[in-house]
Amino acid sequence: EKLQISEPANPYDFGQIMNVVNTNKDKTACAELLRITDPKKLPVLLSNKLEGGIFLIFIQSLEYYVVGEDPGLVYQHLFYLSKAERFKVVLALLRKNEKEQVQQLFELLSENQNSQYSLEDLESLKKVYEL
Repeated sequence: EKLQISEPANPYDFGQIMNVVNTNKDKTACAELLRITDPKKLPVLLSNKLEGGIFLIFIQSLEYYVVGEDPGLVYQHLFYLSKAERFKVVLALLRKNEKEQVQQLFELLSENQNSQYSLEDLESLKKVYEL
C-alpha cells in the first residue's frame, strides 16, 4: 500500500511520516516527502530527531530518486540538513560504507551541476560533511 504524503505542517507530522518511511525503508516515499518539503524548513521539521537511519534514508532517497531530476533541490536539502540539530553527532557515527554513500551523492551533484549551485559551493558543503 502506497503511503499518502502531504507537506508536513510541523515537526510532529514530519516525525510521524519519517517513522513510517524509516520503518518500511521506503525510499520512494522519502523522496516524495523531500520533493514537497521546503529545504529551509528541514532543520525545524527534524527538530532534535535526526539520527543515523533517517540521515541515510535521506541520502539514499536523494541519490536514487531526486538528483537526476533536480540536483538543485538535492543541494539545498544537503545544505539545510547540515544545519539540523544533531547533524555533527550523526556524521561522526557514520560507518565507512555509509560515508561512501554520501560521497557518491556529492559526486552525482558534481556531474549534474546546474545554475543553482557552483562547484565551489559544492566543495564547501563537502567540507561540512567531512568528505
